[in-house]
Amino acid sequence: MNEHTSEELTQATDVDVVARVLANADTHAGVSLFGRGAQALQTSALDDTGHDGEQYDREERAALRRVAGLSTELEDVTEVEYRQLRLENVVLIGVYSQGSLQDAENSMRELAALAETAGAVVLDGLLQRRPHPDASTYLGKGKAQELAGVVAALGADTVIADTELAPSQRRALEDVVRVKVIDRTAVILDIFSQHAKSREGKAQVELAQLEYLLPRLRGWGESMSRQAGGQVGGAGAGMGSRGPGETKIELDRRRIHTRMAKLRKQILGFKPAREAKRANRRRNSVPSVAIAGYTNAGKSSILNRITKAGVLVENALFATLDSTVRKSITADGRLYTLADTVGFVRNLPHQLVEAFRSTLEEVADSDVIVHVVDGSHPDPASQLATVRDVIGEVGARELPEIVVFNKSDLISPDDRLVLRGLEPGAIFASARTGEGIDEVLAAIARLLPDTSIEIELVVPYDRGDLISALHERGRVLSTEYVEDGTRVTARIQPEFESVFESFAVTPAN
Repeated sequence: MNEHTSEELTQATDVDVVARVLANADTHAGVSLFGRGAQALQTSALDDTGHDGEQYDREERAALRRVAGLSTELEDVTEVEYRQLRLENVVLIGVYSQGSLQDAENSMRELAALAETAGAVVLDGLLQRRPHPDASTYLGKGKAQELAGVVAALGADTVIADTELAPSQRRALEDVVRVKVIDRTAVILDIFSQHAKSREGKAQVELAQLEYLLPRLRGWGESMSRQAGGQVGGAGAGMGSRGPGETKIELDRRRIHTRMAKLRKQILGFKPAREAKRANRRRNSVPSVAIAGYTNAGKSSILNRITKAGVLVENALFATLDSTVRKSITADGRLYTLADTVGFVRNLPHQLVEAFRSTLEEVADSDVIVHVVDGSHPDPASQLATVRDVIGEVGARELPEIVVFNKSDLISPDDRLVLRGLEPGAIFASARTGEGIDEVLAAIARLLPDTSIEIELVVPYDRGDLISALHERGRVLSTEYVEDGTRVTARIQPEFESVFESFAVTPAN
């Protein structure tokens, strides 16, 4: 690797992903290099306005960084069974059909941002036009040989495909390029594994990883074909124990199935606690609002701006995975909860949708959805469609939706017109500057269900507990001190009407 490339790698965190890709670009016959275009990550750092609370996790996230020139790993992936954990230099590959070049470029840029978030350094990106990916090596044998040359010239140690590869495709391509080959799903799972913090989040990620790994187990040499058990394993164990035994790969599959069953049981064990909290909110008639949206759209920033929650905010994909619930109050005094949920991405692995279904229940059980969209993204329409597809999968398609185009401080006036045409009723907001936040709060207050009734009471002065209960369980509209006690006009839920019935001045409306 030359000095120029090494210098670029040491500045990886400061240099634009696409600029670095283009700096290493060469023209390869029959292979199209994706060109300059829109970004999946913001190019400018967020201002530290102080409204995001204490970000204790940021230093920990930045603790693992690659030092160029210190690798001693073997060049041939087939020479070793286990590879040590480190941050890789990667080359991206993709296949697109006729007429979908722009979509392919945006998808590749998103893959570059995913690789960056996982900690890798993107060296180059190659796109090939063909009707369908090659069933054997994804790119086709000839182009796979060209890819091997690119990998060798750049000193890359990993190739990432912008799709989910079949196990046979991955093995065949590894045999050609002689370095590790992974796919988009593996990168997303790796990010989730790094960012999961809670016990439930870690269990969900491990379950998704095992479901992904199960059909992709492979042997190195003959190590996976050696049988255990049988005449040897059953010696001295009595009748019924002597059989053909199992190969090592069969043993590993059985262990994975056992671990997956244990994880599913563990995840189910977290459900009663969540249900108890939700039942408590329903019993107290506390409506809920879920913040949903594409990854890196600014959901956590919106939550922090409204509630000062202090949730981790970072210019990275899937920076926060664990749902966070905070309480907030409308301008007229109604209490509600605001939940930050896991972000979505195009081609979100099915394993993650299934594993995180319990977390996505926050969306299905909410009364209002705040759908946050990155207004500065080059393809907001695809973000909207992707998120709505997942919302439909969890059964929340009929819920009231507030579309918020976040990062409005990065949107030009012309782009605002385009976005307004895309979603006429959307709100333009900026978690950084505070623009539009009041409109979002007003829209939430307007759509929140209000089943309360208005009552007028005269409460004796020795029953201060009733006044306190009115403030806790309802909204006090007016208070007047008269000779007989405290005259109060309030709105309460119908189930609490009987408690105050004997003090009512007028019947409930």
